[in-house]
Amino acid sequence: MRIILMTGKGGVGKTSVAAATGLRCAELGYRTLVLSTDPAHSLADSFDLELSHAPRLVKPNLWGAELDALVELADNWGSVQRYITQVLQARGLEGVQAEELAILPGMDEIFGLVRMKRHYDEGEYDVLIVDSAPTGTALRLLSLPEVGGWYMRRFYKPLQGISVALRPLVEPLFKPIAGFSLPDKEVMDAPYEFYQQIEALEKVLTDNTITSVRLVTNPEKMVIKESLRAHAYLSLYNVATDLVVANRIIPDTVTDPFFQRWKENQQQYKQEIHDNFSPLPVKEVPLYSEEMCGLAALERLKETLYGDEDPSQVYYKETTVRVVQDANTYRLELYLPGTPKDQVKLSKTGDELNITIGNHRRNLVLPQALAALQPAGAKMENDYLTIRFAEMARV
Repeated sequence: MRIILMTGKGGVGKTSVAAATGLRCAELGYRTLVLSTDPAHSLADSFDLELSHAPRLVKPNLWGAELDALVELADNWGSVQRYITQVLQARGLEGVQAEELAILPGMDEIFGLVRMKRHYDEGEYDVLIVDSAPTGTALRLLSLPEVGGWYMRRFYKPLQGISVALRPLVEPLFKPIAGFSLPDKEVMDAPYEFYQQIEALEKVLTDNTITSVRLVTNPEKMVIKESLRAHAYLSLYNVATDLVVANRIIPDTVTDPFFQRWKENQQQYKQEIHDNFSPLPVKEVPLYSEEMCGLAALERLKETLYGDEDPSQVYYKETTVRVVQDANTYRLELYLPGTPKDQVKLSKTGDELNITIGNHRRNLVLPQALAALQPAGAKMENDYLTIRFAEMARV
């Protein structure tokens, strides 16, 4: 299966690009699913069709679906939902309120990953196009396998063992006071089972022959800056970007003086997109005179984007992590485009290298050759953060 993740700042047109990409893949004979994981769904509006949690046939070879966290929770995490609902009801909330609040913050992202893993395992489709949430939420989604693994290894597994062992002893005293039971083994096992699925998906997400991110941006200063940050953060999580779509460029045919300043600014920002994202390929899409709503409008966008091309191809193979050996030293090279060195913080704990850029942090498990060494310096060169490792000096 080929997986294409569409992301970008809210309102840049990523849903339209995802839908048009699905049309072209289906036209080429690929069984294609366009899946929206954005809590504020607009994929149904783009296709101008009713969509639900279950895939619906849009046209031959093309299906659309919008993730419903409530349905996913009930189908795959029923025991946890029932327990959380029980706890909330014991604290005085009514049934409907308790059921709604049983979806904890961040569950949408988790269910998006689990849904992707399920489609990948089932192999029913040739191409999965994910219309993801705006960049900030999408990046949290992509960091979940690693962040979840860190918490599971250090906190959850020990807590799980203690909870199962103490439950028979504490339960008779706890329930009369609290009004609800302690979680049983089924409830405690469910999060770890989810984590195992997400951990398995990480190998798929970081394989640039299977998964690519496509950044949709507009020729505007704030949008470009967010897209550049997103590109760097994606590289931090070892997820490759293979294409940038510069959307809503005012065509030369627009000659109204009102748009003259906009056009001049866009020319400057359009060049910045090509320069700053190089060597990634950039596709330009004009600002259309009508809404991108319905299959007819999406067909025009599809032709502009791809023409005779196959959108499922990997447009550019990006190497985000490299380990290089020089004599008795090693270099770890991380592709972090556009990131000043002074914004990067490094520390090492055991066999993990902790990398922080802004509010994004990655705990990178080091290869065995580097785990026993200590960082001996770092520099930023040609968009790669190069970290040297050497043996500690013996006293």
